[in-house]
Amino acid sequence: MSAVLEERPQTTLPAVHAETSALIQAIIGAAHDPTVDIGKMERLLDMHERISSRDAEQHFNAAMVAAQAGMGRIAADSTNPQTRSQYASYAQLDRHLRPIYTAHGFSLSFDEGEGAPENYVRVLCYVSHAAGHTRTYHCDIPADGKGAKGGDVMTKTHAVGSGKSYGKRYLLKDIFNVAVGEDDDDGNGAAGVHPQAAEVLDAFNKLMKRIPSAATDAAALGLWREGANILGEFEDHRNLYDKFKDAVALRRMELKR
Repeated sequence: MSAVLEERPQTTLPAVHAETSALIQAIIGAAHDPTVDIGKMERLLDMHERISSRDAEQHFNAAMVAAQAGMGRIAADSTNPQTRSQYASYAQLDRHLRPIYTAHGFSLSFDEGEGAPENYVRVLCYVSHAAGHTRTYHCDIPADGKGAKGGDVMTKTHAVGSGKSYGKRYLLKDIFNVAVGEDDDDGNGAAGVHPQAAEVLDAFNKLMKRIPSAATDAAALGLWREGANILGEFEDHRNLYDKFKDAVALRRMELKR
């Protein structure tokens, strides 16, 4: 597992964009000018807040792409006796996902929110990134104490607690678009990795590491064409193709500002 983590592309916070730096200098200059109009000062501060918020969200999106690139399928470790279905427990998901998402600057916190339908509980997850952006996810989970066949199987208090636990597990899985499969060892046995999977992951990681060095839009476009030809050959790994495409598109947006 450690070898996989070492190969994963890391997310770092780039230097402040020239646009933001210029605006900060303008604000500092205005603050030292006794004749500056207070309305102009407020507009500058509002503009700085909007640009900072936009930059933080772009960092969030780039980090999400990189984090998901390092997340493989997770093996199911629990069984629901009522439905006889297998699933990955919250502990299983957390054990495999936390080292990855924290390495890319994310932190998660859960809460209970308002607005859920009757006999449901709304579970919130605040996903915060080190760059300053926070995104809120939620899901509404039944908390009526009914079992799969409609019978009463638990008290209301127990049902709410169970619904919150259920919601946390599903949010954690859905936020990072994680697939669960009982026949997958989630990278615990390196010898069991399919040769093609190792090949495409290596190609993907190398391409992702080159994106920050694309200094012009033309260079980013050239990298995209190169990567599309390489990753397009692996039909079973379309998710990596899409993540690379999104990362290049984000880089091109940054270069055009």
